Amino acid sequence: MTEPLRVVVGIAGGIAAYKAVGVVREFVLRGHEVHVVATDAALRFVGRPTLEAISRNPVETSLFDGVAEVRHVALGQSADLVVVAPATANTLARLAAGLADDLLGTTILASTAPLVVAPAMHTEMWQNPATVANVAALRARGVHIVGPASGQLTGSDSGPGRMSEPVEIVDAALAALRPRDLLGRRVVVTAGGTREPLDPVRFLGNRSSGRQGVAIAEAARDRGAEVVLVAAHLEVAPPAGVELVETGTAEELRRATLEAASGADIVIMAAAVADYRPEVVADAKIKKEQQGDELVLRLVRNPDILAELASEAVPGRRVVGFAAETEADDEALLELGRAKVARKGCDLLVVNRVGWHEGFTSSRNAVVMVSRAGDIVTRADGTKREVADAILDQLR
Repeated sequence: MTEPLRVVVGIAGGIAAYKAVGVVREFVLRGHEVHVVATDAALRFVGRPTLEAISRNPVETSLFDGVAEVRHVALGQSADLVVVAPATANTLARLAAGLADDLLGTTILASTAPLVVAPAMHTEMWQNPATVANVAALRARGVHIVGPASGQLTGSDSGPGRMSEPVEIVDAALAALRPRDLLGRRVVVTAGGTREPLDPVRFLGNRSSGRQGVAIAEAARDRGAEVVLVAAHLEVAPPAGVELVETGTAEELRRATLEAASGADIVIMAAAVADYRPEVVADAKIKKEQQGDELVLRLVRNPDILAELASEAVPGRRVVGFAAETEADDEALLELGRAKVARKGCDLLVVNRVGWHEGFTSSRNAVVMVSRAGDIVTRADGTKREVADAILDQLR
């Protein structure tokens, strides 16, 4: 982050309002100044003292507060960013109609800042033709829509309509401020972890969730790129607006990546690809009764996809690799990265430490990017979306 932003967080009256506290907190933790505009209904779900304690500013609710300073438009005029979370079906309808009979409505109409809304409602309401039309109208005006996700709703209901998580909303909101500096460029990103079958029910795999690769694909999309996401067993939903190619094994990922990369400007190899695969895959489930006390597996090396891509000199194309290492010492970790980038021949290499509790399973990451010559290009530490943007900053 560079300069602190003045962020207005609007909170509408839905049960997801409790998650808005997390949105406010995340902005504050990242160093931004947050002003909460809550509807009267919102304050029936989450208390004013909580919001004021977290935001460190008074909560604004009424058109008739601060009349002398024209408070009902001043908040919007001074905002660098406006976020509405949750945005109920009623709120979406009011925004689409441009209504301004409460403080949230006037604040939004008085603002020229990017507007980001995070819908939250029951599935039937989200899929209702009226809501669909309202969302389409808002998108057409340049409003950024985050989510909703699919999952558990109020009561026993489940389906699309769940408000996105606070970190995802904040990441997307901050991304809305970024220039579309990859407009017209084709970006290929690999994500997830490959699996090599032993038999019809077992495989050799790794703990990669695909979160970092998905974050890179999402960030590249938001910067205007045409994005192809070559995915292997993602544990998170792929972002909307990207071309998804699903794969399973290292060889499947190799074929899909080489095909997608043929017309790409940037290829980012964030997937965790198995180095080895079983020499023989059993046609039926391997039985311990038949194997006895020991099972011996013979493994053979998989193709090196990163090295293969880097060896093809395509004018204008940049290839970025990833190195996930368990080395505890920072300098030794960096040296492993320098050795790998020299060995692979890619343009840039992103080095990150992984372990039982960091890297693969975490929502955060810490990386250092090195050039082919071994020079440190940048360091990044934060959410995986923040790391994704730091990586793409070097590829504009």
